[in-house]
Amino acid sequence: MEIKLVKTGMSRAKDADYEHLGFGKIFSDHMFSMEYSDGKWHNAAITPYGDILLPPSLSALHYGQAVFEGIKAFHSKDGSVNVFRADRHHSRLNSSCERLCIPKIIWEDFYAALTTLLETDLEWVPKKRGCSLYIRPFAFASDPYLGVKVSDTYRFMMITSPVGAYYGGGPVKLITSPEYVRAFRGGLGCAKTPANYAASLMAAEEAHKKGYSQVLWLDGMEGKYLEEVGTMNIFAVIDGKLITPELVGTILDGVTRDSVIKIALEWGIPVEERRLSIDEIMSASKEGLLDEVFGSGTAAVITPVDEISHMGQTLEVKSKKKGSLSQKLLDEITGIQYGEKQDVFGWIRKI
Repeated sequence: MEIKLVKTGMSRAKDADYEHLGFGKIFSDHMFSMEYSDGKWHNAAITPYGDILLPPSLSALHYGQAVFEGIKAFHSKDGSVNVFRADRHHSRLNSSCERLCIPKIIWEDFYAALTTLLETDLEWVPKKRGCSLYIRPFAFASDPYLGVKVSDTYRFMMITSPVGAYYGGGPVKLITSPEYVRAFRGGLGCAKTPANYAASLMAAEEAHKKGYSQVLWLDGMEGKYLEEVGTMNIFAVIDGKLITPELVGTILDGVTRDSVIKIALEWGIPVEERRLSIDEIMSASKEGLLDEVFGSGTAAVITPVDEISHMGQTLEVKSKKKGSLSQKLLDEITGIQYGEKQDVFGWIRKI
């Protein structure tokens, strides 16, 4: 794929406050874009980051035919830039595209866009440990048409943002939401699409008002089995076993989730992907068998959970030891990402 490159006249990289990045608030100098029409992707270009001109009748704005991904690049100790599990993110992007009837993007084009954009904005990759460059690929229907149908045209874009820790690096408090449902089987729960997240916003706002970080979503049918947190997959360590909800079409196939499972199995830790009820969590806690609970995600990496509220009952997760499994997993994954540990799984691509 030939990519047209139009560089900015003056970089903003030196003006960024890398000590107070936050998450998703600052954006790098350039962005990638290409268009789909007449059965093919074309007009690939990298241009200065800025506003895009869209018609108010844009199909995606009215009917939600859009998908996105989240990838991270890290400043390695050898001076290079490490991109973590780009191929897995590409595969998940295409799965989301398929579910939303959006044309897939071949790996060669996706990776060419990713590497060229990163090479253009390498100075935006934070050098501080704990920070990274967040990469946001996204695709949306671009027909100027008010009608419920699959669009004939699309746009694929990629922007980047230097970021810090999503949750500030500390443990989080979760609350279940008996009033709202995030996803049902056969719905969009397994796709990384805006509608998937829009469905969670009201419950998340109510959780924040009550002093909780996020909603711990339960299944839509029975309202008793753990699914995921608003921005993370969820894990529990019960009696030495690592347990996480199975993929049944209602939760996202998390890249960090998959990384956690593969590392745990490599370490000889028993892993179970199965239905896990909130009652089982509560009972395990009362019996002293609940070792820890933590979330995993590209933005959050590994985030310990120290409190869960459900139907008026509050569970405090006792384990805050530095030797906890969540801490070991965090050290291992970030060690691989920053080039400090051996990448035995072949997850890193160097820029």
